[in-house]
Amino acid sequence: MSTLLEGKTVVITGAARGLGRECAVRFAHEGADLALLDIAGDLDGVGYPLGSRSQLEHTAELCEQQGSAVTAAAVDVRDTAQVETAVKEALARFDTVDVLVNNAGIAAPSGVVLHEISEPDWSLMLDVDLSGAWRMIKAVAPAMTEQKSGSIINISSTAGLVGYRNFSGYVTAKHGLIGLTKAAALDYAPHRIRVNALCPGSVRDNPLVEGRMLVEIARSLDVPTGEYEGLFLRDQPMNALIESSDIAGAALWLAGDDSRQVTGSVITVDGGFTSR
Repeated sequence: MSTLLEGKTVVITGAARGLGRECAVRFAHEGADLALLDIAGDLDGVGYPLGSRSQLEHTAELCEQQGSAVTAAAVDVRDTAQVETAVKEALARFDTVDVLVNNAGIAAPSGVVLHEISEPDWSLMLDVDLSGAWRMIKAVAPAMTEQKSGSIINISSTAGLVGYRNFSGYVTAKHGLIGLTKAAALDYAPHRIRVNALCPGSVRDNPLVEGRMLVEIARSLDVPTGEYEGLFLRDQPMNALIESSDIAGAALWLAGDDSRQVTGSVITVDGGFTSR
């Protein structure tokens, strides 16, 4: 086991599967203790299954196998009381929260032109993908401020940097997350709390972490299941989809002390997609 995060406690939202699981297991391998949060159930208005309780428990087991102390809780980031309770429980168990990874997010409801989006669908997207991160930062910031250290990592997207047709809600939320990152970085810099954003490109749905974000984006675009990887691959300058491990590696760097002077930054892991 490596020790880049030894002695640190990491809170990860959306930890049941996908990027959340990849980050959790990678951080556990580097010596971190973990508070794993996920809605652990489906959500009205999202037309695909979200992370489940059993998937969250499996993520916890994988981390415990690395020697980490782990807590896991079902938390809806739209609910302030649930968020605050989860952070209080993490502090009670581990004394500190050193790293927050705001990974919880939804890709749907999407796939329609802007004027066809209903107000509930618009509000749902912003409440999960943008306001959920704000609630989590609001909950952990007092403890980080008191200890005069911390790293907050917001998982945005290339949709936070460019537009995508028929995804205006998602694009708006992810652009907003970058704005939140920059504003929070300035607010908390005097307290040695760093806030950065990661912008993944098209991440392959790795079955080992049960990722399914790319296939759901394809479904929203009515792209056949057997064709979606090839469709996204055509736009990749490096001729390869991004792996979930690529994102976890970048998050690990932002979580650790080697990036201690990095804050307010937006780091793309997109194979050159936004360089075109």
